[in-house]
Amino acid sequence: MDPALLTPMMQHYVELKRQYPHAILLYRLGDFYEMFFQDAQLVSRELELVLTGREAGAIGRVPMCGIPYHAFDRYAAQLVAKGYALAVCDQMEPADQAKGLVRREVTRVITPGTVIEEELLQARQNNYLAAIVRLRGSKQTVWGLAYADISTGEFWVCQGEGQEQLEQELARLQPAEILLPTEEGLGLGLMRPGDPQAPLGLPGQYTYTLRPAEPFELATARENLLQTYGLRSLEGLGCEGLPLAIRAAGGLLHYLEETQKNLVQPSPQGGHPLLRPPRTYQLTDYLILDTQTRRNLELTQTIREGAFVGSLLWVLDRSRTAMGGRTLRRWLLQPLRDPEQIRLRQDTIQELLESPSLRTRLGSLLDSLYDLERLANRVASGTANPRELVALGSSLGKLPQLAELVAEAQTPLLQSLQQVDPALVDLGHRIEHTLLPSPPPVLTEGGLIRPGVDAELDRLRQQVEQDRHWIAQLEKTERERTGIPTLKVGFNKAFGYYLSISRAKAQQVPKEYIRKQTLTNEERFITPELKEKEARILTAQTEINQREYELFVQLRQEAGSQAAAIRQVAQTLAAVDALFGLAEVAVQQGYTRPVITADRRLIIEEGRHPVVEKSLPQGLFVPNSVRLGSPHGPDLIVLTGPNMSGKSTYLRQIGLIQILAQMGSFVPARRAELGLCDRVFTRIGAVDDLATGQSTFMVEMNETANILNHAGERSLVLLDEIGRGTATFDGLSIAWAVAEYLATQVRARTIFATHYHELNQLETLLPNVANFQVVVKELRDRIIFLHQVQPGGADRSYGIEVGRMAGLPQPVIERAKQVLALVEQHSRIGLGLRSQGKSRPSSNNPKKRFKQESNSRGIPDCDAKAGDQLSLIPTSLYPEEL
Repeated sequence: MDPALLTPMMQHYVELKRQYPHAILLYRLGDFYEMFFQDAQLVSRELELVLTGREAGAIGRVPMCGIPYHAFDRYAAQLVAKGYALAVCDQMEPADQAKGLVRREVTRVITPGTVIEEELLQARQNNYLAAIVRLRGSKQTVWGLAYADISTGEFWVCQGEGQEQLEQELARLQPAEILLPTEEGLGLGLMRPGDPQAPLGLPGQYTYTLRPAEPFELATARENLLQTYGLRSLEGLGCEGLPLAIRAAGGLLHYLEETQKNLVQPSPQGGHPLLRPPRTYQLTDYLILDTQTRRNLELTQTIREGAFVGSLLWVLDRSRTAMGGRTLRRWLLQPLRDPEQIRLRQDTIQELLESPSLRTRLGSLLDSLYDLERLANRVASGTANPRELVALGSSLGKLPQLAELVAEAQTPLLQSLQQVDPALVDLGHRIEHTLLPSPPPVLTEGGLIRPGVDAELDRLRQQVEQDRHWIAQLEKTERERTGIPTLKVGFNKAFGYYLSISRAKAQQVPKEYIRKQTLTNEERFITPELKEKEARILTAQTEINQREYELFVQLRQEAGSQAAAIRQVAQTLAAVDALFGLAEVAVQQGYTRPVITADRRLIIEEGRHPVVEKSLPQGLFVPNSVRLGSPHGPDLIVLTGPNMSGKSTYLRQIGLIQILAQMGSFVPARRAELGLCDRVFTRIGAVDDLATGQSTFMVEMNETANILNHAGERSLVLLDEIGRGTATFDGLSIAWAVAEYLATQVRARTIFATHYHELNQLETLLPNVANFQVVVKELRDRIIFLHQVQPGGADRSYGIEVGRMAGLPQPVIERAKQVLALVEQHSRIGLGLRSQGKSRPSSNNPKKRFKQESNSRGIPDCDAKAGDQLSLIPTSLYPEEL
């Protein structure tokens, strides 16, 4: 396109668009943000807006689509949620003061990871921008990860090995946008979720932005970090020896500097105005929860509907502030492995439990606080509106009350609230004494500043008040002077104040009245004195609005200078709020404090599933116990029982109790002693993956292989019905081999729920395996689920009975019973296992025990004779001592 064929304004638009080719350019024209050409067609389609046109010069009309500027947040939220980047071009001067073309500039670029507007964010969830640098080696990928939430100031860096670990971290964070240097992709630009050109080896569900490589180079990135935070070395940040993490962090900072030009201004106190100095962490510092575990245990959303209600977080989140809710969510997805940190959280909950008065008053004060984390960054970026500044002042004003409330607290976290920064208290008072309590959201229309704050502002207001009083009295005096009782004073935006007189009395108007407008039933007049007063009012009002704006900006800048201190106290308050919520749940649901040990024990007495218990009437949930981890209990439990009896609930509640304990919470049990886990693995439920062409069974095998390859002695493994997705004998063989491998090689604490009752034989063969069953009560024509877990193995699954309860036709039920009787009578493998069970070895040593048995060491063919022994465990699998 030849720019010479365009109007001057369209030439400017095209020039800006070339600078931001991968963003939708929103070009401010009066009261609208307009889009042209392909951007107009795209936005019209995505937001279902009317597509119009505009004359663009010699080339004729071009597509145009617009959104009202006052509705910007609503439409921008929809576009950002769809993965688009927005370049916002604003008018930098009033149109009536422009000489020629109005000056316009791109003030910021909004991408999915750089949102700070409250309307575009989820209150109780972080919005992370991540950056990745990968170095592919001959054995495995080494990677550096940096991520930040510019709405709260968090900034973290990490370095690790292995593609699987990187993907698990991304799954935990769910970043809104991921930055990659160009060597990671095919050029520059933004790739939305599902883009077929997504970077090789990375999940396709994220938004990727491919960036120039230079800011990610080690020397450039290191220098950027040092200059931004005024440092001479990165050792104090803990990342000096993590070159890939440094590169990722430097690339992330450069991206913010480039896209947030008007927000990222140098801070007077040094450091980044929006981000704290980066904090370094190691994956081994935390309990690892992979994607399958988070999904299967429904930590933040349910499996079926993807809903918040019904998740563990739904039960736990009783925090009173949004920042407390975000903190609790992070803790839940990243439980601790440091017993001391766990005990510090437990101690705080314990203190709140033991002091109902403190807990009640603390809840009331937390209720009155606003989201200080995000308010701090709003003032630091210079984007806070008057109502947000009032909220900040109100919250800071509560800090002395909080300090007084926790004056006698014994735990370190509550004690940290005892000391209040006087500068923050003064700032809170200044805001409250400067701003009106309910200011308008718009900055330029006045109504912001209290009387008595500024002498010049008070003088202008007094002048306006006097002039308005004169106008208000004008109607009375003019009626008396003219003898026209129907005379009125009116106002409209077209020509200001006027005197309205009915047509019947028009002949009585004084000579000095100037006719302004004639209507059907009235005449409208003005006088020189009236116009003079009007001009004085309008001029003074403009000066008032400008002065109020100046005073507000000064106050906002003063608050922005304290952003780092506000973030610090906000971080403490968020943690206190999260623990307050956990204390509330512990009181309401009867949770107990778990004992954290250094060994492998997992002892839970009368444990309960927190979500199921919450969903049932009080007292109806049936609690169950468990002992795992030698020498305190078996390493592997084979759990059998009917369908619908509660096996999956039992598995999930054990996993949830372990996670709750390591995040520092109390747990739903009468008593619990828990050794620290390094990972929790789950294989529960059946799903397929049509996008990659994987069947339900293939997905099950992939997840099982991941568990067998990565679990260790400190892991907790929860498996439900391994092998059910294929033929019976194949499934049984796989289930047996997996259970055997976990018990003898991995030695992880494992619960293995199954309908293959043949696996009960493992208890007779391995000393660290025990059988448990979920019992039912059999009546003549039905069964009653007792939901109780007891020692011993079940020999029936009652699947036909469950089918009857589901409404299968009676002929189908009867025929199923006939077939079941035939299968049980003629099942070769069933007979083989029963035959083996009658001749249990008496030796306690597995090796000696198996020397006494048949020399056969393989799985027999299904046509083998019924008397054949089934020696499933080769001697070589056993260590000398289990």
